[in-house]
Amino acid sequence: MNDNKKPLHERIAKAIKGGDSTGLDPEMIREMAKLLDETGLTEIEVEQAGLRVRVVRALAPQTIAVPMAGAVPAQGPFTAPHAGHATETAAPEPARRQGTVVTSPMVGTVYLAPQPGATPFVKVGDSVTDGTLCIIEAMKTMNPVPSPAAGRVAEIYVHDGQPVEFGEPLMLIE
Repeated sequence: MNDNKKPLHERIAKAIKGGDSTGLDPEMIREMAKLLDETGLTEIEVEQAGLRVRVVRALAPQTIAVPMAGAVPAQGPFTAPHAGHATETAAPEPARRQGTVVTSPMVGTVYLAPQPGATPFVKVGDSVTDGTLCIIEAMKTMNPVPSPAAGRVAEIYVHDGQPVEFGEPLMLIE
């Protein structure tokens, strides 16, 4: 059987074991991209003997959530400029406020109050030194997110009950 017609998992296993000396397999990369579409994943990576193949699916602009007023915009996937577009200039990035950005330590659901209807842990303008800023529920476990710095809550980028990703900005402490 031709190697390009073998199932993806068999070709990946063969590549990891070192049985593929031909280098990059374009058909395997296409199948990895197809796997991303089928599973809804955003990236997949395979490494063999120092050769790493990473396939990343860019999200369509209409699928990116619009941040709340005053929030720092999410950084989209990086795309290299096309040849011939060297005369285009990028719009200047808006000035960002200085401070410590509190990011999500895990994937889960963020809660800004200890229970529904309760007073939030913090709100914009509150002074914080240490203590819980919010809670992230992951796998039915409530995980407190402590303040990494003393200061004033300048911005809250998420709303109560919102799903968050690892590293997603939650708040800004000035």
